[in-house]
Amino acid sequence: MAAPASRTSMVLSREECDELRANFDEIDVNGNGFIELEELREALECVGFRLPKYEVRDLIKEVERGGKADGRLEFHEFQSLVEKLKRKKDFGRGFKKLISKRENIETHGGMTEASVEGTTHSVKKEEQVAFTDWITRNLQDDPDCQKYLPMNPDTGDLYKKAKDGIMLCKMINKSVPDTIDERTINKNNLSIYRMHENLMLAINSAQAIGCNIVNIGADDLHQGKPHLVLGILWQVIRIGLLNAINLKDHPGLVALLEEGETIEDLLKMSPEAILIRWVNYHLRRSGCGRQIKNLTGDISDSVAYIHLLHQIAPAGSGVHTGAQNEGDVLQRAELMLQEADKIGCRSFVTPQNVVDGNDKLNLAFVANLFNMYPALDKPATEEEYIEETAEERTYRNWMNSLGVLPFVCHMYNDLCDGRILFQLYDYVQPGCVDWSKVVKTFSKMKANFQKIENCNYAVELGLKLKFSLVGIGGKDINEGNQVLTLALVWQLMRAYTLSILSSLDKSGKPAGDQAIIQWVNKTLKDAGKSREIKNFQDSSISDGQVVIDLIDAIKPGSIRYDVVRDGGSDEDKLANAKYAISMARKIGARVYALPEHIVSVNSKMVMTVFCCLMVVSLKRQTLGDEGDIPEFAK
Repeated sequence: MAAPASRTSMVLSREECDELRANFDEIDVNGNGFIELEELREALECVGFRLPKYEVRDLIKEVERGGKADGRLEFHEFQSLVEKLKRKKDFGRGFKKLISKRENIETHGGMTEASVEGTTHSVKKEEQVAFTDWITRNLQDDPDCQKYLPMNPDTGDLYKKAKDGIMLCKMINKSVPDTIDERTINKNNLSIYRMHENLMLAINSAQAIGCNIVNIGADDLHQGKPHLVLGILWQVIRIGLLNAINLKDHPGLVALLEEGETIEDLLKMSPEAILIRWVNYHLRRSGCGRQIKNLTGDISDSVAYIHLLHQIAPAGSGVHTGAQNEGDVLQRAELMLQEADKIGCRSFVTPQNVVDGNDKLNLAFVANLFNMYPALDKPATEEEYIEETAEERTYRNWMNSLGVLPFVCHMYNDLCDGRILFQLYDYVQPGCVDWSKVVKTFSKMKANFQKIENCNYAVELGLKLKFSLVGIGGKDINEGNQVLTLALVWQLMRAYTLSILSSLDKSGKPAGDQAIIQWVNKTLKDAGKSREIKNFQDSSISDGQVVIDLIDAIKPGSIRYDVVRDGGSDEDKLANAKYAISMARKIGARVYALPEHIVSVNSKMVMTVFCCLMVVSLKRQTLGDEGDIPEFAK
């Protein structure tokens, strides 16, 4: 059934209404003239409105309060909603750009039977080219990747060659070294089953470093769905580019502090904000009189880049500022990139990307410049600061992998207003948050009070879920009390992990530590393994072998015991723990814990490892032999 035509709008132009109509029809796959409310977030993203889940949820509630009880939206209702959002926020420029003729965008039809009719996904050719080039540069010396290179950036070469998972695993290790144990990557005899294992290893490892993998499966990547392959690649590349923008790797960042600021202020800043500070620092030193506030419009004339390159380039490199005399902005951008090429930094952006202010690719360009030539003097006296612990990093990566907004960079600072905590609660027990009680936008006069109120409500929710929060108040979270914040976050992560386990348990009983320990020992015994554990603090866990045996019990024959070390040295223990973590991810376990958590027998993280393996085991029992057959092999 065709939906009614667009009505005349006082907010949207005729062109915008037509594009909105086209997007609506793409989402309305079965052509019945409606879209489901549960599809609202996807629908809004298609027309340029990327909203946090809680805001979308509020919109849905508002629609339902207006009398919509059937859970569906007709086109005119969707149009009214878009108009309201357009009035509320100044998306005019972005929306107009989105719906104008898109010369550098390719559309790809759905690649499954359920999606081929009417579903398309847009892929920016410029991103395909940039990522293909970056991967080629980073993997050109890897002997395992020679068979994939070179790749043609202008074709679908990238998607075809990523289908066996090897390049994805390699790029993850480039971004965060040692995330994946190379011994676990299937490199030879690549049957569809062995390719599927590599892709599972890549997906679960990407989540473990903080990538938000939503509705992306091994089958999607094997089929080479462009928007999904580029989506996961960008997250991996971004993490790698921004990973070293910190005081540990670059103590000279203290030079970016402004008057009255301390190290703590710098630690609270996102990598993107630090990069803009870094650019402005060098622009001031160049005396060019320029400062930027973003990596879009402020750099589109290339002038800031021209002076930045001249300032950071090593002596004798021949980099100069002559490009600023070129009147044509596109040619000026090309001349600027030729200067970048002199120091090996012509990556990610084309002249058109610079002029257009492509935020994603310009961020990558500047981050690469920083990583190659930070040009920061080492401070005379190094400031002391507390580094992020392995446990804090694990929690942060877990939160980011769920897709919370904003992205968590500094845990204690980013959680202090409560908004991320509510998103986590909603993952643990959907619907438990009364969003009408949550302050989402803070007023200047009442901001601190409103943030504390949010945190008080966050603690209240924890108590309702029977968390142990003795002595923890909202003010503690707001003030960034590390011990008490960690206590709350751990219980959220534990509850989330156990909720997944409970959903698979046919008995319907809440999962607990003793049930997991009993399952571990029974599974090991039934498989003829001699090892067992007494609790999650059992010192025998430290050599990783009980985890390795458990994986082999869940999926017999998956472990290569010839690479497992028998020695009791710290080096042997760490090697086994790395192998165990990667193998757990390879068989489908969403493990966030790090190898050092096993070696040190961190009881909290050890519990999550066993719990995730129990989830895999229960799924395999439910699916039977089908669980080992990839969708693309059926």
